[in-house]
Amino acid sequence: MQILRRAFWLLATGSWLLLVSQAVAVDFSITPSERWSEKSANKWYAKQPWFVGANYIPSNAINQIEMWQGDTFDPPQIDREFAWAESIGMNTMRVFLHDLVWQQNAKGFQQRIEVFLKVASKHHIRPIFVLFDSCWDPFPKLGAQHEPRPGVHNSGWVQSPGAKSLQDPNDRTRLEAYVKFVIGAFGKDPRILAWDMWNEPDNLNENSYGRQDPSDKVKVVQDLLPKVFLWARSKHPVQPLTSAVWTGDFSSPMAKIQLDQSDVISFHNYGPPADFEKRIESLKRYNRPIWCTEYMARPQGSTFEAILPIAKKYQVAAINWGLVAGKTQTFLPWDSWQHPYTDRQPSEWFHEVFKEDGKPYRQPEVDFIRQITAR
Repeated sequence: MQILRRAFWLLATGSWLLLVSQAVAVDFSITPSERWSEKSANKWYAKQPWFVGANYIPSNAINQIEMWQGDTFDPPQIDREFAWAESIGMNTMRVFLHDLVWQQNAKGFQQRIEVFLKVASKHHIRPIFVLFDSCWDPFPKLGAQHEPRPGVHNSGWVQSPGAKSLQDPNDRTRLEAYVKFVIGAFGKDPRILAWDMWNEPDNLNENSYGRQDPSDKVKVVQDLLPKVFLWARSKHPVQPLTSAVWTGDFSSPMAKIQLDQSDVISFHNYGPPADFEKRIESLKRYNRPIWCTEYMARPQGSTFEAILPIAKKYQVAAINWGLVAGKTQTFLPWDSWQHPYTDRQPSEWFHEVFKEDGKPYRQPEVDFIRQITAR
């Protein structure tokens, strides 16, 4: 197994040399593409299958950096876990990238994405790649990542870009180069379903790292998000762009940017079925395809059995949080930040579908997913 993993790793990282000037070069000569029209978006979506999947990170990675860095990138692990997903009819995964891994070695990062796409394609899975993320630790660092905090949900997940980058106006050129490099390399790749520009851009992490986020974070990201869409469109991707609204009644200034810029409308909802359906109804007025890119929190009534029939009824893509329980520990609830589960197990898993050995958390649950996806 170690030999196989090493072979994949060598293929992914290679022995590439890349000048810094090449990595951060920015092309200002291209006229950006326009947002997809309602007609174009719906015509495209009519040709697609119903998308069901999970937000994915390998069970042996604590965050995006550990997933994508050359020393810890693990295609055999991804291959095993995608086989489990395929077996129950999942056909997409939402996967987070990270700007620091690109900065460390742009060409190596590109090669690892290519290897990842080969594994995903083998299992008939088309990923949605997330470029930026405002959730959890605002101080990402390259290198070895710390071990999970005992009993705490998502104790190692990191933001992209981090607080330092957000507070440095001079770093915008680097962020632009990152977006254009990734979209330029893969924006016409049919193996990719879509690009998610920014995960929960106005999330202030109030129950975890809130006091460590920049005080003007929302204002900074609100100014930056339209630029991210613009940078991505300048590379003329054939896949749709989106950013999911996630809080309140979707009427905030940030949500307006997200809804006005997205080719397909996406949202997050961890509430019970009535609330989930209400959110769909509220978004139908945009007359675009609708995707739910985060759901499923069992103790809150957001379960596969409750949500998937509604999503299928409206042809809304359904992408739950978590596939395999592992170092993220997201089978634990959010309030484990205040009350770590060090002396007990939760009465019910919060997220995740499979245990680390591939056995389902609940067999009737995966039987239901397999049935409704007609696997």
